[in-house]
Amino acid sequence: QVQLVESGGGLVQAGGSLRLSCAASGRTFNSYAMGWFRQAPGKEREFVAAIWGGDSTYYADSVKGRFTVSRENAKKMVYLQMNSLKPEDTAVYYCAAKTGLLYATSPGAYDYWGQGTQVTVSS
Repeated sequence: QVQLVESGGGLVQAGGSLRLSCAASGRTFNSYAMGWFRQAPGKEREFVAAIWGGDSTYYADSVKGRFTVSRENAKKMVYLQMNSLKPEDTAVYYCAAKTGLLYATSPGAYDYWGQGTQVTVSS
């Protein structure tokens, strides 16, 4: 069982930066692939970034080059550094954990979810 708690969301102007954090509980944190997803009002939840194995990463095209995902296994933390933010990045951002070491882009592949943190980017 894994519990996830996100933090770090807020209101930022376009072009600004935010760093989201995800604190995980559970003794086998190292064995999970971790993902970040987001959901804007009226839209489906979409994949943002994932990190797995020996810090392998994968990004959605819409955030590639602007967002960076990282993790600190000793602290059971996952981070999402978001730079050059755009109004279209506005959404609730979720941290998720997937059993097994391979990443996935489908929300259905993830077993545990945090409660989400709101990110609002003003133009």
